Amino acid sequence: MRSVEEQLAIVTAAARAPEPVRLALTESLGLMCAEEVQATRPLPGFPQAAIDGYAVRAVDVGGERPIVARDRGQEQPAKPRAVEGLGPLPVVGEVSAGSGQPLRLQPKQAVRVHTGAPLPALADAVLPLEWSDRGTRRVKPVKVVRSGDFVRHPGDDIRPGDVAVSPNSILGPAQIGLLAAVGRSKVLVYPRPRVTIMSFGSEFVDIDREPGLGQVYDVNSYALAAAAKDAGADVHRVGIIDGEPRRLAEIIEAQLLRSEVLVISGAVGGAGSRRILEVLEGLGRIDTTRVAMHPGSVQGFGLLGEAEIPTFLVPNNPVAALVAFEIFVRPLIGAALGKTTSRRRTVRARSLGHLQSRMGRRGFIRARLMRDAQTQDYLVEGMGGATGAPAHLLAGMGQANALIRIPEHVSEVRPGDVVEVLFLSQGA
Repeated sequence: MRSVEEQLAIVTAAARAPEPVRLALTESLGLMCAEEVQATRPLPGFPQAAIDGYAVRAVDVGGERPIVARDRGQEQPAKPRAVEGLGPLPVVGEVSAGSGQPLRLQPKQAVRVHTGAPLPALADAVLPLEWSDRGTRRVKPVKVVRSGDFVRHPGDDIRPGDVAVSPNSILGPAQIGLLAAVGRSKVLVYPRPRVTIMSFGSEFVDIDREPGLGQVYDVNSYALAAAAKDAGADVHRVGIIDGEPRRLAEIIEAQLLRSEVLVISGAVGGAGSRRILEVLEGLGRIDTTRVAMHPGSVQGFGLLGEAEIPTFLVPNNPVAALVAFEIFVRPLIGAALGKTTSRRRTVRARSLGHLQSRMGRRGFIRARLMRDAQTQDYLVEGMGGATGAPAHLLAGMGQANALIRIPEHVSEVRPGDVVEVLFLSQGA
């Protein structure tokens, strides 16, 4: 029996990023950048007002020389001092952000400016509204501004040649904003890995049909497709596959050509799985094994096709399939996306009830994670399979927002014991 760590190491070693593609910024969020993006122009590209106020020449409001104070031998900017003996300045115009009308400031004049507005020629400072009497035709300064005060100079943010986004960085909102700021509408990225989901088994029917005797709905292809999309993949749900070996081989080979990851449920465990395993073994290397965990102990992994596509075989039980996906498939998708921390967030929580686990296997028990209203401590309540009840029931999974992870050497958790919990949703 293979440990969870051993199986995970085999899986993640097969991770590879898809070939880079150039996408629009609106489609690039969460993807890994595949190029270095340098700025070709300064940001801002012109002197602009950093605050609402009046564009002035500092010399006209008593701020021609730097005002400093000495603190422990070092010069420090002094607090703005009041203006004495200076009369009001005529306000000769107004400039808003985005204005393309150039203005030229003459000595002893002021221009009303708004945040982001281009500064008139010869203006070298902005007098904030709060430092004036807010006049409309004439403005009287009440505090000094120095040359450069409240002005955004060209290149203050980004200069030509500066690296806006580095290769292998994940594009979040800030990086998308930087790309837009340097004028890039598209960027070279590693796209979302294409994950194909299939269900194998003659007992399955699609949800638009009425199950007959001995038949059940195909739950897994829908649940696993949703899980893969939640993990960041580009998902293709094939649904149910069946038929004679040659037909199965044709279906799987076709999907290998369009996928970076293949997930087949129902291909391990049970008498019917032998037929599809023979087909898969003819397409590449596939290894079925028992992993020291529950549920989902019996599973498979291998590399199929000429491109050696990572292929997962998960049980047909929906709960076991989703647990196997969380522990093994999600990290592979995250690695292909370039994420260094692709696993779920974990916390320590106090158990509210009695839990049982199988000695020698790592338990993953569906649970509801909560916070104590007074102490803000995490509390967790085990659900299906927690106290010896059947672990295969899907209803408990629908109510769960977390998985309790119980170590291999622990078979029992008592109320009040602290356990490790994996988030399944951000609402916990």
